[in-house]
Amino acid sequence: MDADSLLLSLELASGSGQGLSPDRRASLLTSLTLVKRDYRFLGDPSHEYEHTELQTVNDGDKVFEEEVVVQIKEETRLVSIIDQIDKEVAVVPRGVLFKTPFGPVHVNRTFEGLSLSEAKKLSSYFHFREPVELKNKTLLEKADLDPSLDFLDSLEHDIPKGSWSVQMERGNALVVLRSLLWPGLTFYHAPRTKNCGYVYMGTGEKNIDLPFML
Repeated sequence: MDADSLLLSLELASGSGQGLSPDRRASLLTSLTLVKRDYRFLGDPSHEYEHTELQTVNDGDKVFEEEVVVQIKEETRLVSIIDQIDKEVAVVPRGVLFKTPFGPVHVNRTFEGLSLSEAKKLSSYFHFREPVELKNKTLLEKADLDPSLDFLDSLEHDIPKGSWSVQMERGNALVVLRSLLWPGLTFYHAPRTKNCGYVYMGTGEKNIDLPFML
């Protein structure tokens, strides 16, 4: 679920029948981020967290700020954090998907896994999301890319550098990628096979101090 879908669900749940203004939507997203950062999950979907923030209020010709207490349920936090993890650290190996000249993306049924040498390179893995950084590349930077395979953002360009750990296990029979930005996210791939996937087993806390730890 993306941010817009999340906010739409919150609007429908409110029962007001009215959409949120752009300022209110931005404020709610900020509140979700702040709550996720400051509190751990308790395991109670109905639990409500409170966050106090300053909001700008227009009263005729007067503009002033007032404190508003925002209440957010734990189930809403969970939806938001799953969406954030998927967007930032969901991974697929290069070649498992291919893009046709007309735009649609399909599973590559001819994919037989990465070679052992390729599996050790961070450049062989992509973010499983709509490309963001790729759109900012120049034509010269895209010259060596295969448009049918290299249509996603590569992990090697992630900021900060060093936010991924690549390890070979079981006598080079398995490559394991671990995210240091979202501790608990682990991706695996068995070279020369189709076996790959990722799992998240963490506390839902992003390591925002990572740039200062590297």
